[in-house]
Amino acid sequence: MKVVRRVSLFLVLSVFLLGTGGYTALKVEQFFYPNKYQEKGTHNVPDAGEESVFDVSEMEEQVIETAVEKVPVVTADTTYLIEEINLLDGTIQERQEEVPVKYIGLDRDSLIRELESYDRNPPLTELEMGFETIELTAFSKDRVVICKYYKEEEEKSYYLMVEDHFVVVYEEDKHRLHMNTDILLENLSDTLKAEIIQGKFIENEEELYNFLESYSS
Repeated sequence: MKVVRRVSLFLVLSVFLLGTGGYTALKVEQFFYPNKYQEKGTHNVPDAGEESVFDVSEMEEQVIETAVEKVPVVTADTTYLIEEINLLDGTIQERQEEVPVKYIGLDRDSLIRELESYDRNPPLTELEMGFETIELTAFSKDRVVICKYYKEEEEKSYYLMVEDHFVVVYEEDKHRLHMNTDILLENLSDTLKAEIIQGKFIENEEELYNFLESYSS
């Protein structure tokens, strides 16, 4: 009977010591590793029924940065192409130029506004070339294509003829009157008179005005 009691007491004591040791070990681990059993960060997926915690300001900054990165702008490294189109014969001349400094940093809409301003007030040299309009036909951060349209008037030729003893100027078809003059045929040399009576060919405007300046009174 005493043996049974001793064995029971030994078992109870063993269980007690085992439980005490385990509890002590758990407390020691929690003391030295306090974050081991806690959630790490605020971006973990929450358990069912728990509210998620997000850093709103950080998310807004990321959205703004992403939006900015998606808007292409012209840089100094952007390939800048000019296409000059002749509206009379349909020919196209293409050339690459350095990006104008005032275009660097512009997005598509800003560049279009700049070109519209250019279209309203083109340089005199452009007007002399028959400039009609300008437009943006391709845009990316790597490549920009701008088309300029020209309608150069072809060099006109003329004919000097005589009407009512005065020299008149007809266009090259000899049917449309270009202008009247105050030059009397009889005041010209015989050779020049004969040429004008037959219809003297004038190659271009420069030659025409040289004649008018020489013989007008």
